Amino acid sequence: MAFPAIARRSRRATSPAGPPSRVTAPADRPSGTTDDTPTRHTAEVTVTESPDVESGWEPSTEASPARPRPSLDLLVWDAPNIDMTLATVIGARPTAASRPRFDAIASWFVNGAGDPAGSGSDDVEACVFANVPPQHVTTLRGWVEALRSFGYSVFARPKSRPDDDIDQSMLDHIEVRAASHDLRRLVVFSGDGRNFAEPLETLARSGTEVVVVAFSEVAGYALSSDLLRFVDIEDVPGAFAAPLDRVRLDSLPVDGAWLRPTKSLREAAAAFVAKRST
Repeated sequence: MAFPAIARRSRRATSPAGPPSRVTAPADRPSGTTDDTPTRHTAEVTVTESPDVESGWEPSTEASPARPRPSLDLLVWDAPNIDMTLATVIGARPTAASRPRFDAIASWFVNGAGDPAGSGSDDVEACVFANVPPQHVTTLRGWVEALRSFGYSVFARPKSRPDDDIDQSMLDHIEVRAASHDLRRLVVFSGDGRNFAEPLETLARSGTEVVVVAFSEVAGYALSSDLLRFVDIEDVPGAFAAPLDRVRLDSLPVDGAWLRPTKSLREAAAAFVAKRST
């Protein structure tokens, strides 16, 4: 049962967030390192077996007798995908009023991990993965700081080419946490079934509760899976300040509903003519 890397992988991305509070890095310096060794984004963790980078990895199901793995609920957020799919479902560029509220989502996620004062609660960690185009560095700075103030770790990667993405960084981080913790629940905010369907189902088979949160219009991979639980983002309490301008096909009124076009008929016709003439 392997957790394969996505096909376009060219290097192993470092995982972004420091370890949850109940995990500490080994005190001794790993052999073969020097003061000039680059610092990893994720502190070293003890794993039962080293993951095979090329062929995939297997979630460990055995805890060390001396140091049982702590339980963890992990949230990972695919910022490029959620932003793109939000624009698709509302048929317009998202504004501040139509973007998700990360504080409400944090509250919903933490509530699902149990009462921290009780004996059955899990440790929690939430991470947002984002691409940062050079022209948007200044405008994204405030958004990143707001996320950090809500308790999210942020993995920000420069986007210098159109095909630069953060999917492998997300999978790498999930792999690290599955090795260092008893990963009880994984909540993935992404509608990208091409890169996430197989790895997430593999993890679900190992006993982790895997929840996909996205828009029902673009998350067919999760809706059709017998192993993954799906939640529409708009069903998360308080996730949006006002209802989105969309009609969900999974909750149509009994008398039906009109779905307005997202592009004018003349624009669509002009685009078709232009395409044929090239």
